[in-house]
Amino acid sequence: MKYRYLHLDVFTDRALEGNQLAVFPEPAGLTAAQMQRIAAEMNFSESTFMFPREGTGDVRMRIFTPDTELPMAGHPTIGSTFALAAEGTIARGRDQFVFELGVGPIPVSLEWDERGLTFAWMTQLLPTFGATIADRRGLADAIGASTEDLVASLPAQEVSCGVPFVFVPLVSRTAVDAVAIDRKATARLCRESGIEERGMFFFTTERGSGDEAVYSRMLAPGFGITEDPATGSASGPLGCYLLRYGVVTAEQARTILSLQGVAMGRPSRIHISIESSNSAITKVRVGGKSVLIGRGELDLT
Repeated sequence: MKYRYLHLDVFTDRALEGNQLAVFPEPAGLTAAQMQRIAAEMNFSESTFMFPREGTGDVRMRIFTPDTELPMAGHPTIGSTFALAAEGTIARGRDQFVFELGVGPIPVSLEWDERGLTFAWMTQLLPTFGATIADRRGLADAIGASTEDLVASLPAQEVSCGVPFVFVPLVSRTAVDAVAIDRKATARLCRESGIEERGMFFFTTERGSGDEAVYSRMLAPGFGITEDPATGSASGPLGCYLLRYGVVTAEQARTILSLQGVAMGRPSRIHISIESSNSAITKVRVGGKSVLIGRGELDLT
C-alpha cells in the first residue's frame, strides 16, 4: 500500500512557478474513492493516476481535483507527459503519445533535445459555444467588479473543448487581478442563464511588458479550486473564443501566449494554437513546458 508519485510544476521552465501536479505512475489497486481522497490530501489543483490502456491509447489516465474527477484537463496532461518521459514510459525521441481520458483519446506531440523532453502539445476537442450571461450588472456584482470593467463588445459565454468554462473578458489587468467571486451570486447567475456552475475564466488582452497576448485568472470553487495557476483545458477554448469574436486574426490565433497565475505568485505560460479554414476551427492545441521538482511516496498501510 505504498504509492510513488512525481511532483511537477507545469507550464513553466522554473521550479516553484506554474501549476503543481502530482503524478502517480503505479496506482494499481486504488479505488476511485481512494484516488479522490489522495487528491484531496495532495491538495494540488489536480493529481493524475496512470493505468494500463483499455483502448487505442498508450495509457489510461484519471484526473482528480481535491473535490471531483475530471474527464479531461490540460496541465495534468502536459505535466503527466513530462512525468512519463522521466519514468522512461515514453521513450526518448518519440514524437507522439496518446492518453485515454474521459472524453476519449487525446494525442500529445513531443519535442526533444539532447537533455530530454523540452515541450509538449496536447490536441483538444473542437469547441462548442454555449449560453451567454446577459445580466451584465448581475455579473459585475457577482465578481466584485463594475460594469465598466466588462468589455462592452464581447459576451460572457460558456465555451468547451472537453471541459466547459465561462469566459469573462475584462478591460484591464487591474480588473482581472481585482476579481473576487461571490459563489452564491455566481451560482444563481449561472442558473438564471441556463449554465451549470462552472469554472470562471477572467482575461484581458491589455498588453504588458512581456510577449503574452492574454493575461488571465481561473477561479473554480465548485471544483474545490479557489484559484488555478494554469488551466490548459480552458486555454484551448480561450483561443477559440478570441478567434470567433475577432479579437485575434486567423494567423495570430496560431500562436497565442497566455500568462496566468501572476496574482497567485505562480506565473504560468500557456501556449495556444488554433487552426482554422474558411472561418471554421479545425484544430485546437495547447502546449507548454514542465519541471520535475520532486518525488515521494504515500504509505496507506
